[in-house]
Amino acid sequence: MKAAIYSEFGGPISIETVPDPTPTKRGVVIRVEATGLCRSDWHGWMGHDPDIRLPHVPGHELAGVIEAVGSDVGSWRVGQRVTLPFVCGCGSCPQCSAGHQQVCDRQFQPGFTHWGSFAQYVAIDYADANLVAIPETIDFATAASLGCRFATAFRAIVDQGQVRAGQWVAVHGSGGVGLSATMIASALGASVIAIDIDDQKLDFARTVGAVATVNAQNTEDVVAEIQAITGGGADLSIDALGSPTTCFNSVACLRKRGKHVQVGLMLADHQHPPVPMGKVIAGELEILGSHGMQAHRYPAMLAMIAAGKLKPEKLIGTRIPLSDAVTALPAMNRHQGTGVTIIDRFA
Repeated sequence: MKAAIYSEFGGPISIETVPDPTPTKRGVVIRVEATGLCRSDWHGWMGHDPDIRLPHVPGHELAGVIEAVGSDVGSWRVGQRVTLPFVCGCGSCPQCSAGHQQVCDRQFQPGFTHWGSFAQYVAIDYADANLVAIPETIDFATAASLGCRFATAFRAIVDQGQVRAGQWVAVHGSGGVGLSATMIASALGASVIAIDIDDQKLDFARTVGAVATVNAQNTEDVVAEIQAITGGGADLSIDALGSPTTCFNSVACLRKRGKHVQVGLMLADHQHPPVPMGKVIAGELEILGSHGMQAHRYPAMLAMIAAGKLKPEKLIGTRIPLSDAVTALPAMNRHQGTGVTIIDRFA
């Protein structure tokens, strides 16, 4: 099969012919029809993820058709249209038994712990616990776009943030995660403020539900601006980018007893960001993490899509062939373009 592969962190990426994968007893092989290009892939390429072993094929947001099935798989068959979370649970550890597959003790992550979906085929372990059937009404590109950013935003807003209609939600960063969070929170009746440094992205955020925007590059005090718009601070704030500045602002902009949810990765030099802990204590603020979403929570998200309350296809920006990944992946840290980039041609 053809795959995008690199042999050194931060080094060149090339399209090469590599052996086709085979399924484990509990796994499947999926013929990839679409896969997203995500900043998490850039972090992996840079060497920020300790699970990656070289040489490596990135890619963790995918949708496709089951090509082969392991002998111990009971729920899936060749030919089914499927997607999956980017964090796959083993199905048997204490976390999985409690329904928390997104923090599985033996998790499988395509594109990180194993070769990923920047390829014509990808092997996925623990299939029975993780695969999600794609409704015929959803195309492969849209299904792939759910796998990391949209599903992660859904869990951050719905399960972790427990957003309610009428609340103020601040979303720091208007990339794929941030735009997804904006759409989801707005669909649930919240008033969303989008914060970014790019007016084009902020304008787009308004089209998916933001009622106000703040350009952090042109605003002297982002926290004060959010507090002024909300009349005292956000009820829920999401750091959808992952930087010391956005993390600090997300906590600092909350009203008393508000919630901060950290979604953007804080890796390398950003692992220990400053936090206004005095405000956390005095205001009884909550600080939460959010790491993907379990397969068993997909039906709630898919139901909102089927009802027309969520339109993730609106977030798809550019569609590229696999060959373009060799330049598009290294450019991810420049935060260029609007919406989610999808690889949908693999020949």
